Amino acid sequence: MNVMNSASLPSNEETLQPVPTQSGQPRRYGDFATFPAALDYAAQGDAGFNIYSGKGVLLEALPYKKLREQAIETGQRLLGMGLQPGDRVAIVAESDGDFARIFFGCQYAGLVTAPLPLPVAFAGKEAYLSTLRGMITSSGASAVIIPQIIEGWTDDIVSGLGLVFAGSPADLMARPVSDVPLPEIQPEALSYLQFSSGSTRFPMGVCVSQQSGMANVAAIAHDGLQVRETGDRCVSWLPLYHDMGLVGFFLTPMTCQLTVDMLPTREFARRPHVWLDLINRNRGTIAYSPSFGYELCARRPASAGLDLSSWRVAGIGGDMIRPHILEEFSERFASAGFSAKAFEASYGMAEATLAISFAPLNTGIQTDTVDLTVLESKGIATAPTHPDTPTRTFVLCGKVLPDHGLEVRDARGNILGDRQIGTIFVRGPSLMDGYFRRPDETHQVLDEHKWLNTGDLGYMLNGQIVVTGRAKDLIIINGRNIWPQDLEWSAETNIPTLRSRDVAVFSLEKGEQEEIVALIQCRATDPQIRETLRNDAANLFRRLHGVDVSVVLVPPHALPQTSSGKLTRAKARNMFLSGMFEPPPDIASAC
Repeated sequence: MNVMNSASLPSNEETLQPVPTQSGQPRRYGDFATFPAALDYAAQGDAGFNIYSGKGVLLEALPYKKLREQAIETGQRLLGMGLQPGDRVAIVAESDGDFARIFFGCQYAGLVTAPLPLPVAFAGKEAYLSTLRGMITSSGASAVIIPQIIEGWTDDIVSGLGLVFAGSPADLMARPVSDVPLPEIQPEALSYLQFSSGSTRFPMGVCVSQQSGMANVAAIAHDGLQVRETGDRCVSWLPLYHDMGLVGFFLTPMTCQLTVDMLPTREFARRPHVWLDLINRNRGTIAYSPSFGYELCARRPASAGLDLSSWRVAGIGGDMIRPHILEEFSERFASAGFSAKAFEASYGMAEATLAISFAPLNTGIQTDTVDLTVLESKGIATAPTHPDTPTRTFVLCGKVLPDHGLEVRDARGNILGDRQIGTIFVRGPSLMDGYFRRPDETHQVLDEHKWLNTGDLGYMLNGQIVVTGRAKDLIIINGRNIWPQDLEWSAETNIPTLRSRDVAVFSLEKGEQEEIVALIQCRATDPQIRETLRNDAANLFRRLHGVDVSVVLVPPHALPQTSSGKLTRAKARNMFLSGMFEPPPDIASAC
């Protein structure tokens, strides 16, 4: 029996050669009925996954051919424990070959995978364990796989859950390969559960079937990224427990026979330039990141001799897109051959598997600057008429994928025209079947005609969607609709000591009115510097936005983020109300 254990894999590149770029087979763009069928085809070529350390050292080369063999054995191990097709298997998702073997092993065995986050974006061990146990319970998992990096927490994670199996990948691979036959996987079968990156107290798993998942990856590969017949290669540090990493850079590449160079998410922030170094070294052509990833790279020293000229799709997604950060990145790396035209804006969410729209390729970031006063007071995105008019710049996120529909509607359900702000609705073959075992929550967002209420606000412009923010984050003051992102971005771009994700803005009810609070991370300890920052921010909000804001300084790294690196305002608000940050006296009395 060949037992695969990541701990026994070679640890230096002298004994390993990376999986090549070319698969050596005719390109197919996700036109398969199921993920196992897609892997069966990819296994006939030479492409696959290359697993790197955070320092860029190749740890494992995993061709799809070898992955298929190991996945089938892993599926037989799982079925041999008594698991039945349809049972859920939760995997704490490290970016490594073990995750790939177990994920696809579940696919072949008809088991439903539930990728779970590593502790990279949670405030302490106890909060992380609570979140993880909530996801395991919500999924009704029968088995939980816990990687070596947090293996010592296994008892805390699984105690009292009555699981068939709980252990490390090595523990699983040590089990015998059974002779239980693998089931025939049907397109309508549930493939995996995708938990929202913001899932905390009441985690809800998005149900992604084989056919809805395949519909999305096919559209991503053929229409969104327009994967080429030869030469394309992916490089990713994105987490495999988040839809952008799992679907965009794990499932999609396999279904169109692309090689992926994969870095561990947990080490990206310390060494962001390893991502760029791999693009340079292996001539990567497709790589995505939220805004903060580009910002980290732009603010760190670059490697000498960096050549990014091969990078044709520099995707941006996972959060509201910040044009100034992308401008800074493109200026920083223009001398390294990076083209600003490579930036690719897109829009998506887990409830649609991943992608909903893509901007036209090779055009760079296209923006629309609008009159902020008219936007807030009338809900219309119109061009400013005077140089001194307060403005907001949005990014065009492209046209909806083929065979999908997208509408912007008002509160009565009427379809709105160009530049009219409303709620974004989508429909199509990529949409989720619903939230797992949450029929009430499913019915709240998915109507009888299978239109999904995304919860996002935006407007149409010449056939492209422009996303302006989340409906639940909107602040209404004296009839004005104020987006918290506007205040956050103003502070981060106008106050030199602040960086992106240093500010969280939300509102609190105070009698019959709303009061705006801004939590600002402050690295200074000098009282005078702190008071200056507080006053500068309050004056900035008053001058640029015409609103009074209570500014509360919080310690560095105190603001909560989701697993994909997005600021979570709702959690920041709850932390504030629970007394984790000391508010000013007037706010304390109001709460």
